[in-house]
Amino acid sequence: MAAIDIVTKEDLELFKQDLIRELSIIIKPQNHDPKQWLRSVEVRKLLHISPGTLQNFRISGTLAFTKVGSIFFYKYDDILKVLEKKGQ
Repeated sequence: MAAIDIVTKEDLELFKQDLIRELSIIIKPQNHDPKQWLRSVEVRKLLHISPGTLQNFRISGTLAFTKVGSIFFYKYDDILKVLEKKGQ
């Protein structure tokens, strides 16, 4: 018989904090200045999220954006702030 592992809310919270910390390291600039404004595709690639998740971030106000015509732009600093806020 297989053993059953119980995952607690605390376990999930620790996992979330570790994941956010690792994502912050990945998207921080490394020896170059990042672009100030990123398009949706670039944000999704950085955060490894789907278009629907990014849309939910916009709708919920989790991630600020600017829309020019039909294109959404996101400030790089705002993305870092969201990651830092989620890590607390």
